[in-house]
Amino acid sequence: MLPTDGLPEPKLLMLFEVLYRTGSVTRAAEQLGQSQPTISLWLGKLRQQLRDPLFVRTPGGMKPTPQAEALITPCREVLESLRRLVAWEVAFEPATAQRLFRLCLSDASHITLLPRILAHLREVAPGVRLEVARIDGNTEQALEIGEADLAIGFIPWLGGSLYQQLLFPQDWVCLVSARHSRLGERLTATAYAEEGHVLVSAGTGQKLLEAGLVKAGVQRRIVLELPGFLGVGAVVGSSDLIVTLPRHIGTTLAATYGLKVHECPVPIEGFAVRQHWHARYHQEAGNRWLRGVLLELFGHSR
Repeated sequence: MLPTDGLPEPKLLMLFEVLYRTGSVTRAAEQLGQSQPTISLWLGKLRQQLRDPLFVRTPGGMKPTPQAEALITPCREVLESLRRLVAWEVAFEPATAQRLFRLCLSDASHITLLPRILAHLREVAPGVRLEVARIDGNTEQALEIGEADLAIGFIPWLGGSLYQQLLFPQDWVCLVSARHSRLGERLTATAYAEEGHVLVSAGTGQKLLEAGLVKAGVQRRIVLELPGFLGVGAVVGSSDLIVTLPRHIGTTLAATYGLKVHECPVPIEGFAVRQHWHARYHQEAGNRWLRGVLLELFGHSR
C-alpha cells in the first residue's frame, strides 16, 4: 500500500510508473519532458518518501525492488483515479434533463427572446422549466450565488467577476401606425421633432436615447409615458404617435401590430445585447448547454 500520510506528488507517482515500465532514466526523462538531472532529483525524493531504493541499476536497466513490485499496482490505481478526476464532467442530456433554469431578462426580452427560448426548450428539453426574474441591482449577486443562471440584455454595470458573450447588436427604429397620414416614406428629423411621442421609460438603453436626443438638440413632445412595453403596439397602432425603440423590440411589435418601421432620423448610440454568467458556473454542463442554445438562437441576429 502507498503511505496515506504524505502521499507522493502526482509527478513523482508518474515517474514511478514510467520508470517501472521503461527501466530507463533516459526514457523516463523523454516521456515526462524533463531533464535527466530533474528525474534524478525526483527519484531521490520518491525514495526518501517511500523509504526504499525502489529501482536498482543493473546491466539490463533499472530493476524494481520487491517494495516497488508491491507498490506498482496501487500507484497505477491512484494515477488512473487522478486521470478520471481531471476528465470528469457531469453530462447534461437535454432530452432527459429535469432541471429549473433561472433567467434574468429585461421587459423587452419577454417579448422578443422568451417565446423563442421557450419554444426551443419545449422541443429539445421537455423536462426543463424556466423561471424569469427582472434585471435589477440584485442581478450580479443572484448570478454569483446560483439564484440565476444567466442574465441577458444590455447590462453595462455588471462587475468583472462575470463572463459575457455578445448575442446581437442593437440600433434604434421608430414605429408609427400604418395609417399615419402626415409622414411620407422617410421619417425626417424635422417631422420627428414635430410629431407627438410615446415615451417608454423601461429599458437600460433609454439613457442612450435621451443622451442622443440632447446631443442632437431634439426635444420630443411627449404625449404618453408608459412604464413598460405592454400596450405600446396597440397605442401606436390606434393613434398618430411615434415611439422610438431598440430595433429588436421595435420590429417584433411592428410585425405583431402591423406598424410601419422607420429608421431613427436622429443619431443615437447603439448597444449590444449580451448573455452574462458567473465564473463559478463557467464549466457547469447545464449552464454551458443553455449558453450554447442562446448563442444558436440569437447570436448576431440569427
